[in-house]
Amino acid sequence: MVVLNKIYTKTGDAGETALGNGARVAKHSTRVESYGTVDECNATVGMARLHAEGEMDARLELIQNDLFDLGADLCRPDMERDAESEYPPLRVAATQVSRLEAEIDDMNAKLAPLRSFILPGGTALAAHLHLCRTVSRRAERLSVELATMEAINPDAVKYLNRLSDWFFVAARIANDDGKADVLWVPGANR
Repeated sequence: MVVLNKIYTKTGDAGETALGNGARVAKHSTRVESYGTVDECNATVGMARLHAEGEMDARLELIQNDLFDLGADLCRPDMERDAESEYPPLRVAATQVSRLEAEIDDMNAKLAPLRSFILPGGTALAAHLHLCRTVSRRAERLSVELATMEAINPDAVKYLNRLSDWFFVAARIANDDGKADVLWVPGANR
């Protein structure tokens, strides 16, 4: 277990931060942007949970834990076990992606097919879930960019791709199973 007694270290005052393997990189590096955006997504999920109950809240709590796993995964550029550690680096697993897919299928079975694009909004929970969706999409774009420069866990990108779909379907569930979705009206302001 990690014990954090001192929150500020002053080691980042020159614009660098330490990755999970101890390597120092610029705070604006694509890797730091990727896992930083995953952290931001986790914070938006926390806001959504203020409006969630029951099964939806439980699923969002699992996602928050997954996002911590994902951040740990992305902050480790090496895929190997440290010589001094008996544990390999934490990686997002295909089973986490599969769980999201099963939950998407479960939620989507309750919804009528879409015949229009929808606007982010409706209930407070739905609006927050749409914000989660857009932040997870940004995290995905950054992680895909990172994957063009360095090796990363392919399941990390798959997880982010499924996660944004999960948030979209969950937002429709939060809008009275899609009945309260806010439909896009093309050219409404002409």
